Amino acid sequence: MNPFVKTVDAGGIRFGGDQPLALIAGLCIIENEEHTLKTARELKRIADEAGLPFCFKASFDKANRSSIDAWRGPGVAEGIAILKKVREELRIPVITDIHMPEQAGAAAEAADILQIPAFLCRQTDLLLAAAATGRAVNVKKGQFLAPWDMKNVIRKLEHGGCSRILLTERGASFGYNNLVTDPRSFVIMRSFGYPVIFDATHSVQLPGGLGDKTGGQREFVEPLSRAAVAVGCDGLFIEVHENPDKALSDGPNSLPLNPLREFLTRIRRLHEAARTIWQSKGE
Repeated sequence: MNPFVKTVDAGGIRFGGDQPLALIAGLCIIENEEHTLKTARELKRIADEAGLPFCFKASFDKANRSSIDAWRGPGVAEGIAILKKVREELRIPVITDIHMPEQAGAAAEAADILQIPAFLCRQTDLLLAAAATGRAVNVKKGQFLAPWDMKNVIRKLEHGGCSRILLTERGASFGYNNLVTDPRSFVIMRSFGYPVIFDATHSVQLPGGLGDKTGGQREFVEPLSRAAVAVGCDGLFIEVHENPDKALSDGPNSLPLNPLREFLTRIRRLHEAARTIWQSKGE
């Protein structure tokens, strides 16, 4: 593990360095205001019990759904209003993704961290627009991109004045409708000096695997999370739903809420043990 990783502060959560494992968790897509607030409140309670700093995630629009008929979310105006309510009422930091440069300013009004989706990680105008807001920026490494190529993404954000950068590993394309996670990615991307997050949800996707929608293998979320924490990551990204099989998006790879606290407690303990080992080696 790189001991010189910057500590990135976003909404009161500190990622990287010798900080505790951070949790980014929430819904793939905002379904409605009541459901979003209820989920955020429950996640806050679970994260507190598991001893993890927590940032709530939800998307107001998903522009890359497999089917034209799939639910994309409530849109910018309504979605941003709901995220603002989560942030203000529950007093927790919020992260949301943007797909176009013109969404950056509006999203920054409600979010502490702007997220760049994997498919768009090389879009210069989008990266510069996110950087210009002054918010922290989390970039998901594209399924098509080598981990060392994320150095160019960092340079674009730094050129735009952003110094609070998070990088997220979410698997790489492996043939058709499948992803694999290369553990080397955590070491390589962390060597660039910024915290690295593991997206356990999208790493178990089967993109387009169900024909007109994406499949997933949620049973592998915890094993892959254990591996990522053991190798060295600074945060965990997961999507949840109280009934994943009824979720409007990414249900097959989302986790149910009920067993979440025990899972997170195990992951926190593993992270603490791994960090102790790395520190004892002087790395």
